[in-house]
Amino acid sequence: MDNHICSIPLTQAVVAADAELEMPDQSCQSMAFLAPLKILFLSGYGSRPGEINPTTLRAHGHTVVEPDLPDNNFARSVTIAQRVFNRHQPDVVVGWSRGGAVAMSIDTKYASLILIAPAWKNWGTMTTVKPEVTILHSPHDDLVPIEDSQELLRSSSLPLEHLVAVGEDHMMIDEAAFLTLLETVEFIGRRSEKRQAA
Repeated sequence: MDNHICSIPLTQAVVAADAELEMPDQSCQSMAFLAPLKILFLSGYGSRPGEINPTTLRAHGHTVVEPDLPDNNFARSVTIAQRVFNRHQPDVVVGWSRGGAVAMSIDTKYASLILIAPAWKNWGTMTTVKPEVTILHSPHDDLVPIEDSQELLRSSSLPLEHLVAVGEDHMMIDEAAFLTLLETVEFIGRRSEKRQAA
């Protein structure tokens, strides 16, 4: 499989977690993954494993672990996420919306953290994040305003450079949001390889 960053048809909004995506015949960005990463993906309220963002990461060669988190029990979701993290020891934890609040609530140890429009004001009690974080958030998000992510970084004493303003809305399934997520994962992969080589 060609592990270059490509877009995928937005009509493939929901596919099975183990489905093979047919990548479009179009130019890809020149950046290739050095090595696949193990990613824990924590989805938002009402979402289930196998949706578009984790499927895109899987289609680019990464191992993606997606627990099915109960919508009606946040504490149980945190317990499940922590157990899955401990079992699989991922390189990266990605949390979208409510899943971002779950990701903030578990001990991610050495793993890098990518939060996508984290709904931390709506779920859980955490008000800070660790330094190894990148937040992707749409300035047009009408469900979780981007100002919440700016506030989260300020309360964590982190610069706003940790926040990437991208995407058309809260769903973050447009092409620019996809590419930014893939590029962020790629950056983390390169940083990890440099750390291991040092």
